[in-house]
Amino acid sequence: MGRGMNERIQKLRKQSITTEPHISIERAVLVNEAYQKYAGTVEKPILRALTFKHIMENKKLCMNEDELIVGEKGEGPQSTPTFPELCCHTLKDFEIMNDREYISFKTSEEVRKVQVETIIPYWENRSIRKNIFDHMKPEWVDCYENGIYTEFMEQRSPGHTVADGKMYKKGFLGFKKNIEDSISKLDYFDDPQVYEKKTQLQAMAICCDGIIAFGKRYEQYARALAENETDERRKADLLKIVQNCEVVPAHAPKTFHQAIQMYWFVHVGVTNELNNWDAYSPGRLDQHLYPFYKKEIEEGTLTRDEAKELLECLWVKFNNQPAPPKVGITLKESATYTDFANINTGGVTSDGADGVNDVSYLILEVMDEMKQLQPSSNVQISRKTPQHFLKKACEVSRKGWGQPAFYNIDAMIQEMLRAGKDITDAREGGASGCVETGAYGKEAYILTGYMNIPKIFEITLNNGLDKVSGKQLGLKTGDPRGFETYEELFEAFNKQLNYFVDIKIKGSNIIEKIYATHMPSPFLSVITSDCISKGMDYNAGGARYNTNYIQGVGIGTITDCLASIKYNVFDKKRFSMDELLKALEDNFEGHENIHNIICNKTAKYGNDDDYADDLMIDAFNLFYNAVNGRPNMKGGCYRIDMLPTTCHVYFGEVMGASADGRLAHKPVSEGISPAKGADRNGPTAVVRSAAKMDHLRTGGTLLNQKFTPSVLAGDEGIENLASLIRSYFNMDGHHIQFNVIDRQTLIDAQNKPEEYKDLIVRVAGYSDHFHNLSKALQDEIIERTEQEF
Repeated sequence: MGRGMNERIQKLRKQSITTEPHISIERAVLVNEAYQKYAGTVEKPILRALTFKHIMENKKLCMNEDELIVGEKGEGPQSTPTFPELCCHTLKDFEIMNDREYISFKTSEEVRKVQVETIIPYWENRSIRKNIFDHMKPEWVDCYENGIYTEFMEQRSPGHTVADGKMYKKGFLGFKKNIEDSISKLDYFDDPQVYEKKTQLQAMAICCDGIIAFGKRYEQYARALAENETDERRKADLLKIVQNCEVVPAHAPKTFHQAIQMYWFVHVGVTNELNNWDAYSPGRLDQHLYPFYKKEIEEGTLTRDEAKELLECLWVKFNNQPAPPKVGITLKESATYTDFANINTGGVTSDGADGVNDVSYLILEVMDEMKQLQPSSNVQISRKTPQHFLKKACEVSRKGWGQPAFYNIDAMIQEMLRAGKDITDAREGGASGCVETGAYGKEAYILTGYMNIPKIFEITLNNGLDKVSGKQLGLKTGDPRGFETYEELFEAFNKQLNYFVDIKIKGSNIIEKIYATHMPSPFLSVITSDCISKGMDYNAGGARYNTNYIQGVGIGTITDCLASIKYNVFDKKRFSMDELLKALEDNFEGHENIHNIICNKTAKYGNDDDYADDLMIDAFNLFYNAVNGRPNMKGGCYRIDMLPTTCHVYFGEVMGASADGRLAHKPVSEGISPAKGADRNGPTAVVRSAAKMDHLRTGGTLLNQKFTPSVLAGDEGIENLASLIRSYFNMDGHHIQFNVIDRQTLIDAQNKPEEYKDLIVRVAGYSDHFHNLSKALQDEIIERTEQEF
């Protein structure tokens, strides 16, 4: 597509991908300093703002050799800060991070010494994580520890959010002026919240000062380097950085280069303020940057190659930022270095027109040439998207490293309209993280955790007992051996699911209040619509829209479990419930006939078979009805997503054998994909089955498909892939993504990882190096059905 990376980008990319991820203690030390100076003397929002400002004014500045975009989250590439106010890591945590085989973070002796002597003594009993577990009831903890659900906020803060276009039209001096105007309009007579609002607004203003100071420091640093630089080419680069930092982030950007730098300063600010579920994303980057690009191309002050180089510099910056370190269950649910920044390309404009432009094609070239884990790149496809653009995206996808993913922006807009968003806000939104839908820059859409739907059914089959842990986690809904009809079993499952959702939401609502009270995000609030006009924090309902999500995992597995029992136990009476439960207890050993019937002679989801697919709809509706519309603590409500990250592996680990023939401790199905090997009628049957789910009632669904390279070869292969995507999206499918690789290559890579260090695969809503995946996850990807048209 393009002419390849130039020497500058090759050097920066090599530094990014070869530097070993490591823990930076700098941020933790700066947070400590700020809290010891200000805690107890100012209100919490002011404390958080002064902490942010202290970080921005004192963190080490990094200028990587030859780079054109400046700023790092840590001290340099692959340097990840910790967030002790959220999760105070123990020395044992640091040892595990350093020594573990997968997703390790090197922790130096100096870092460990500071953690033990400075960080732990202050934060051990003050962290949000400690606060959360102190407030959770025993039944919540039991469910959490035994794999009924996960909880994102026990090590990460609310966020996982996306920028809109405000920052390209207004600098932070302008935002500060808006804040001052909002303060001047406060009603001291009739508003009982006036004191709290003034405090929040003052905190936002302090954060504006902090990010402006950060840019000013880089201006001064680049100027000093330029004065001592003897290489004229690099001197010119440094002076350009000086010129950019004189403008952004204090003022609105004027050039393409400044617009990218503006975003990156904001990105570093948001991800240093708090570990907001790992990610912050630029959203509709092509549409935000296009006005700058078009103007400069027409004026002759920018060439296409220069614009592409700047985008590739931005790609390197994203890849320099590994996800913050995680431990325990939170690592199991999201075992990756990926920071979940997701760039949307294409889609529609705010007035509903086709959103593809010249920068959209540039971004396709950049993702194709850079082939990095980060940023995660997607294309938004609408009915108005040119077929040429879709095919170009398919050509990149065919190369087999998992990007771009394909999203149906027409469906996402309908999802947002159904959830009460304004049409313009919906068109300016899209996907973030893995597949989650939100109104960019205007919504706090908080992912609260994954729900293990197949395990809840397993507990139903055992009258509320979790046989893996030996604990009575659920309700006593009856011994299923006594159920005379399938409907009785399904109603018992319904009661169990609602019981566990109740426990989850009760806990999440407490956690939400803990964050609103103790951990406001005044910087993120500045750039989120309506926080300034309301005088309210992002974590306390300040955003225009406030949505909480619970992610359902294992829809393929639970569907096939229901089909197995309904068909074989109740409809055909091939074996009894007692015989099935004994087979599950024995992991099907000695019950090969039952296992064969279940696996090979029973309807499965993913084959366009209404018997199974109707049960999928029933299971989906059960989960939807249990969650959707429940009020959260910010004036919004709970909704559902259907995605797993790596949680489907963990959820399978804490389960015995299941009624669909799955063996004990093996992964459950991922996303809304069929269970491994269940889909036998080709990719068109898969998408027809998946489309029977009502995607428009969700906030995102994730569908993986796997092809061998030969199936997608030539023009015909691209035509078939593009047609598959169009067909699925015409049926209101939300998202689809592809692995294009053959089984033998994956097996070879598993056996000889040193020979396949550059192999990247699509895992769930993200791509990762195959050698970074656990064997269980590698096996799961190897076992995915290889589709043929």
